[in-house]
Amino acid sequence: MKFRNRAILVTGASRGIGAAIAKAFAAEGGLVIVNYRHNEAAALGVVEACKAAGGQALAIAADVTSEAAVGAMVARIADEIGRIDAVVNNAFAPYVFDPDNRTRFWDTPWSAYQTQIDGALKATYNVCQAVLPLMKQRVQGSIVNMASDLVARPSIPYHDYTTAKAALIGFSRTLAAELGPLGIRVNCVAPGLVYPTDSSRATREEVKDMLIAQTPLRRIATVEDVTGPVLFLASDWSRFVTGQILHVDGGLVMT
Repeated sequence: MKFRNRAILVTGASRGIGAAIAKAFAAEGGLVIVNYRHNEAAALGVVEACKAAGGQALAIAADVTSEAAVGAMVARIADEIGRIDAVVNNAFAPYVFDPDNRTRFWDTPWSAYQTQIDGALKATYNVCQAVLPLMKQRVQGSIVNMASDLVARPSIPYHDYTTAKAALIGFSRTLAAELGPLGIRVNCVAPGLVYPTDSSRATREEVKDMLIAQTPLRRIATVEDVTGPVLFLASDWSRFVTGQILHVDGGLVMT
């Protein structure tokens, strides 16, 4: 199994894409740290699913926008596990993809941008700062940040969310340049619309049909479609890949 004897931290892993990613790592033998913010029952359910899939798992609560909370989480990982081989920064501020009821730019306050930037960028910054010492000790590691294909193709102008993800991409590329000499790789996975998730449930069928018609593979992504690319970028199969944005949207964006 590709991730046997490896420890992987997945933030925001109690549901949706994060939960699917955690279970996929476990199915490959990984020891998965299931980070969550509030829903302990859901996180423990993911832990049990990870164990049933053949891996090991541990749930740790931490608000990743809090430097202190992230520090405490990583300190516990260092004490109980002693290593972090890969990190998937999946957590983000709550957002609803609803084209009909989205906030137009002229009605979007800066506070909405700040909330999304804190959820996407500040959270990733906190986690990367905290795990760096453990990765530097081993002169290896992989960081995978969850972005969005909306940065390359804003099919629907979700201003605050897309701006935050664009900042995350810039952060990731700069970090890849800094950490490469230390043996640490940094990449992004940029999905299109993923359905069903809590964020995408408000997306009307007409909008999904429009996106499907423009997508060469002629469907909307499921959470399982995202897991393979994440595992690839976290694995040795991509050991010479860093600073890249892997679009997972059926060909809607081609670069």
